[in-house]
Amino acid sequence: MSRIGHTYTRHFDLETRQHEILGMDLGEGPSRRLLVTGAAIYTVWTGGLLFLFGFPSQVTFTLYFAPPAIITYYGAQRSRSNERRWNLTRWALLIRYLTVGHRPVINGGRRAAERSEWLPLRARLGERVETFTSLPGMGVFESAFGKDEPKPTAGRAVPFDAKPRLYGPDAVYRARKRTGSKK
Repeated sequence: MSRIGHTYTRHFDLETRQHEILGMDLGEGPSRRLLVTGAAIYTVWTGGLLFLFGFPSQVTFTLYFAPPAIITYYGAQRSRSNERRWNLTRWALLIRYLTVGHRPVINGGRRAAERSEWLPLRARLGERVETFTSLPGMGVFESAFGKDEPKPTAGRAVPFDAKPRLYGPDAVYRARKRTGSKK
């Protein structure tokens, strides 16, 4: 007999909406998540472009306005692969994985992984690297993806001879009395 678990928290996810801004009625209103995300992205994007290039002209206005609008619209939607996450979160995790990589947890986090133990970029991208570098003129990027990771060699087999034991409450009580725990 197998047990099946269900997660019902997604059904209780109530989305708040903004029905009015500065006295202007918005009717049904956009979600607040969309507004807050859009305001943050527009502030960073437009602020950066204003700092670098100054005010937009009629030609460059689209460059100032369209990218944050597209990122906000698609980023604030639920992911199809994981309904508990936004698309923006998945994109951020993907960019982090491609730039920083995977840092392994060693011995339950008791020791930090050394740089040599991190997963290299070539291993993170997998077969895509070979396909990309085989395209005409793309071989110059071969060194940017790093070297092939050497194949690990396996040692001899380790014998495993565990003996499972089942302790009842009487044995636990005796062991607890021996240790002198006063809790």
